[in-house]
Amino acid sequence: MKERLDREYFENLYEQSPDPWAFETSPYEHRKYERTLDVLQGRQRAYRSALEVGCSIGVFTAMLAPLCDELQAVDVSERAVAAARERLAGFPHVRVERRRMPEETPEGPFDLIVASEVLYYWPEEVMLAALRRFKEVLAPGGVLLAVHWRKETKTYPLQGDEVHELLLKHTHLANTTTIVEPEYRLDLFEDRE
Repeated sequence: MKERLDREYFENLYEQSPDPWAFETSPYEHRKYERTLDVLQGRQRAYRSALEVGCSIGVFTAMLAPLCDELQAVDVSERAVAAARERLAGFPHVRVERRRMPEETPEGPFDLIVASEVLYYWPEEVMLAALRRFKEVLAPGGVLLAVHWRKETKTYPLQGDEVHELLLKHTHLANTTTIVEPEYRLDLFEDRE
């Protein structure tokens, strides 16, 4: 089993580059962001309280912020959190914090939880622990949105498709939207209990 990619791994990446995945300039990232926002806006509702897990430098966070009354964005890297705070300084309803997930999951409740390009950094047992915590802090009727890169990588403990298969297998949340592209997969899960 591959080790969990944790704070030191990410701090090293941000030390080498302020935008290690080219979130600001990548056409792939911008296509994925647009599609993700389309799915969320298509639900025709505002989100009172949202949680973004693995916000990195806050590029998507700034796009998500107008859809939320309150948004809590978290990342394990202090360097990323500092950059995200600077980017989001004009959004008083957005809070950015350094947290190690899932152990330091905020209490919620959250109408929306976004886990984009983050769950495959953890081994299966940690990812499933995160899923349990998400369910605990998800508000009644809330939604969990997961989006992950589908190309194989030898670095991460899980692959993107594995993450989504585990989500489908281990949650009672209703899978109401699935988008499978060659580069990424998006699944939206709703609490209908």
